[in-house]
Amino acid sequence: MRNRERIVSAAREMLVEFGPDVPLDEIARRAVVGNATLYRHFPDRKDLVHEVVVSVLSRTAEIAESAVMEIAEERGDAFGALRRFVHEAADERIGALCPMLSEGFDAQHADLLAGRERLETAVGDLMGRARKAGRLRGDVAVGDLMVALSQLTRPLPGSGCVDFDQFVHRHLQLFLDGLEAPARSALPGCAATLKDLRRPQ
Repeated sequence: MRNRERIVSAAREMLVEFGPDVPLDEIARRAVVGNATLYRHFPDRKDLVHEVVVSVLSRTAEIAESAVMEIAEERGDAFGALRRFVHEAADERIGALCPMLSEGFDAQHADLLAGRERLETAVGDLMGRARKAGRLRGDVAVGDLMVALSQLTRPLPGSGCVDFDQFVHRHLQLFLDGLEAPARSALPGCAATLKDLRRPQ
């Protein structure tokens, strides 16, 4: 099991750094395992990408659930917990993984559906508590937050910005300031749920 975890961790790092076409033998090298070990756990690239995405969803959900528990135990204010969740979730690099969810990737796999539902529930609870405390504007939903988190953690194509990470938390902070109540302006359109984002075009 330890080898499998090392492979997934190394794959997550390298997929973020180099994109979906990073050679599997390079992932094995970073995980300090042999190629045979990698292929024994993950017979092809799709299996490995699937496991990385499930892992990121799970870790991000854990961060949200921990933030909810912090509020429930009255160890912090609701919007502060939401703010911490967003910054910690950014380090999971959800946005950088999005380009990998291409053709051939089974986005309707039971593991992924369960992971998304767990994440949506936890983030919805977290946002609901911040809204109830009067700290989160009322015209935003889980989808709005997750779209922003995804987009703001995705390097700009062709930017040549090697150290893009230095801007991520700065821009997330600007976004979070816009979420805090009272709102300074009315948003166009309607709040986005994760269900909206999954609707076929």
